[in-house]
Amino acid sequence: MKFFSLVGSYILMIKGMFTKPENLKMYWKELMHQSVEIGLGSLGIVAIISVFMGAVSAVQTAYQLVSPIIPKETIAQIVRDTVILEFAPTLVCIVLAGVIGSKIAGELGNMRVSEQIDAFEIMGINTKCYLVLPKILAAMITIPLLVILAMVLGIYGGRLAGGMGGIISYDTFDKGLLESFNSKNVWFALAKAYTFAFIISSVSSFYGYHVKGGALEIGRASTSAVITSCILILFADYILAFFLL
Repeated sequence: MKFFSLVGSYILMIKGMFTKPENLKMYWKELMHQSVEIGLGSLGIVAIISVFMGAVSAVQTAYQLVSPIIPKETIAQIVRDTVILEFAPTLVCIVLAGVIGSKIAGELGNMRVSEQIDAFEIMGINTKCYLVLPKILAAMITIPLLVILAMVLGIYGGRLAGGMGGIISYDTFDKGLLESFNSKNVWFALAKAYTFAFIISSVSSFYGYHVKGGALEIGRASTSAVITSCILILFADYILAFFLL
């Protein structure tokens, strides 16, 4: 029964975001603020993870392809497809679930505990629309951009590791990148990025918005938001791969 109660509350929160809109200028300002917080705030960790992710992928792929029959260009193809299909959208979004999800849940939870949300509602402001909707829209704008950046840096990290480690020359790697490229993989990765962005932002907002208690409950809500987001990301990853690939 608790599960159905949570699902029902989540659906009502999503529905409440699209009712009774107020000053659009105020919403635009909040959207820009959240976009900066979510996008620029996660830029550093995404860049670091992406470069090393591609580098490790290149080294491990070269370690497994020990046969002289297999051309060196195959290393670049595997690194490219692995980074685009799985590492950039899924691994990066799991990391962002911890970075962004805990931040959103903690921020809304603190506002709920300190009764700031109640004060907004007394003034007649639709708090679901003003506090939650900009966070979800900002996440769906910035997270796909971060995933695209992760793709580029991941492939560059693989190229850098392969060249510096003497595994594969830069020219051979570049040649392998252009061979058998399927643009559908990029669109599939972006579909996953938008889905995961909605999951991270909405689930974290839900747990933070419905906090009851004090500081201890805020910490528990942040933990629950991250765990639930990661589970749903992996589940959605399987569903999307099953139907779109």
